[in-house]
This record gives sequence, structure tokens and C-alpha cells, in this order.
Amino acid sequence: MAIAAPSSSLLQPVAETPVAFSPLYQQIKGLILQSLQSGEWKPGQVIPSEIDLAARYHVSQGTVRKAIDELAADNLLVRRQGKGTFVATHAEHHAQYRFLRLQPDAGTLDGEGPAQRSILDCKRLRATAEQARLLDLRTGEPVLLVRRLMAFSGVPTILEDIWLPASPFKGLTAERLAIYQGTMYALFEKEFGVRMVRAEEKIRAVSADAEQARLLQSTLGAPLLSVERVAHTYNDAPMELRRGLYRTDTHHYHNSLS
Repeated sequence: MAIAAPSSSLLQPVAETPVAFSPLYQQIKGLILQSLQSGEWKPGQVIPSEIDLAARYHVSQGTVRKAIDELAADNLLVRRQGKGTFVATHAEHHAQYRFLRLQPDAGTLDGEGPAQRSILDCKRLRATAEQARLLDLRTGEPVLLVRRLMAFSGVPTILEDIWLPASPFKGLTAERLAIYQGTMYALFEKEFGVRMVRAEEKIRAVSADAEQARLLQSTLGAPLLSVERVAHTYNDAPMELRRGLYRTDTHHYHNSLS
């Protein structure tokens, strides 16, 4: 009796699934990020020393140092000579304008004094398809819309619409925003445990409509810079969609490239 030959497919070698390996310091960086994300170390707090972290993760101090160096370069940690390494915070003065690239034509924002912030509205809405896509939500999920006006030296300069996923910011009101003396990101960090760690922006030129011109005390059709930003917290989770309109008659957008 003839015996059927095995199927040719059974004779093929089994392909091995490639395994992605990352350098050890990158793995330690990921573990430190997990602790930051879980709130084990709060913004402004000192983290354990390199020696303690090396013992915790069973690696060399040099491996920990390289991981911390990258986190510091990403503005997630801050080294302070003789004091240790701290979780970066938006409450620090040097971080207040980290995501604000607008500069006066003469001088700096610091020279203009603190921004005067007016909260025009704070209300709960349903996310549109576009807002849901950018905030990684489902269409119709609740979001908060905050509209605010920022003035420098008494001159209205920035009009912003800010959409936030409602769940992480439960209890946020216009009154709460108005009485807080620090930046909005510092408020999110301190009272809601949400720290913005990076942002992506799209910039285009637009013309002011009647409502925008009225709020910015400009003229109908005046040139404005439209800046759309999606800000992310740890683990690349989008937590804010912000659309700002910037007056360009006395200010310009400034960025340093390297």
C-alpha cells in the first residue's frame, strides 16, 4: 500500500517570531516612567538616588544614570546639583512658558510681566468626531470646553479654546480656573494628577472673524496665528486639545532649533 507523502507545508521550517530587544537602560527608563505615571513620585518630589534605584532594579549605577539622563533631556526629571533628581513640575517658574512660544517683538514675556488670564467659559459638551479622534475618545463622549483670553501688559493677545476629556478633570469649573494663581498645566498637575509632558502643534495663518476681533480688540480680518496643540501625559495619552489664536501685530512665534 502506498503511503502518501507528507504535505510540503509540514516540511517547511517553522519561522521564528523576531523578538525585539531594547538596551537595558531603556528598560530601566520604562520602569521609572511607570513609577511616574502611577504617581509613586509626585511632581516636584525627589526620586530615589541612582544607587538606590540601581539596587532596586538590580543593575549598575551607570545604567540608571543613562536612563535618568534621557528622562531629564525629555523634561520629565530635573537634576539639581547637590540636592538630587526631582520630578519636573509645571509649577516651577522656568517651566511656565515651556509650551508658549509667543514672544513680544521687543523683549521677552518675562519682561511683560505675568499674563492676565480671563476665563470666558467652561462647559461640558459631547466630543465631535474630530475631537474624539485627537483625544483618543469615542464620538459623543463628554469633554470640557474651556475658553480663555490671555493679555500681556493689558493687551488681549491670545484667545484659546481648550478641550479636555471630562473624566480625568471631574470638578473643573470656571471659578476654579479663575482663582488658581499658577498656570493651567500646574493646576492640572496639582489638583487632578495630570501632567502634560509633551505636545504636538500645527500652525497656520488665519483672519479674525467678528467675534475673535472683538475679544482680541483687533480689527475684522486682522492676521492671526492659529496654533493647534495636542498635549500628552505619560504613556503618550492625549489629554488636551487646544486651539489658540495669537495676535501678530506686536508678537511673533519663536522657537529654537538644534
